[in-house]
Amino acid sequence: MKRVVIVRHAKAVPYGYEDDFNRKLRDRGKKDANQISSTLMAEGKKADLIISSPAKRAFKTAKIYADNFHYPIDIIIKIDDLYHGLTTQEFLDLINDLSDDIQCVYIFGHNPMMHQMSYNLSKSFNSDMPTCSTVGIDFEVEKWSEVDARNGNVSFHLMPRMFS
Repeated sequence: MKRVVIVRHAKAVPYGYEDDFNRKLRDRGKKDANQISSTLMAEGKKADLIISSPAKRAFKTAKIYADNFHYPIDIIIKIDDLYHGLTTQEFLDLINDLSDDIQCVYIFGHNPMMHQMSYNLSKSFNSDMPTCSTVGIDFEVEKWSEVDARNGNVSFHLMPRMFS
């Protein structure tokens, strides 16, 4: 089995759209990311690989998850196109090229892409993706090259409001 975990960045400051790339997380966003990633770690759902948009709010969210997973921050892979947006096929190409010794990859990015990928990779994703939403999608395959659209099963979907 291979697992893709799609994470929309945590809540960011509402200002700074003229410099959207550098928007920082709000305190609430940091708290939400800590809560969800701590819960995932306690359930044994940690990352073998973390990939993130390089935008500050996404990368900071990834760093919080990495810290709670005891994952080295300096090996988080930044991919520019996770900020600019990928098609479903481009996202699949990214996943299909992963090393088969990796079982679980966490990918951090932005809406609307993260919502679209959750919908397009799974057989049935019928929810929204507020900030810090974390969706685990499982594929009953041996190799990443076998992962395809509409073949995954949603195994979990955590959102901050579940913890208030």
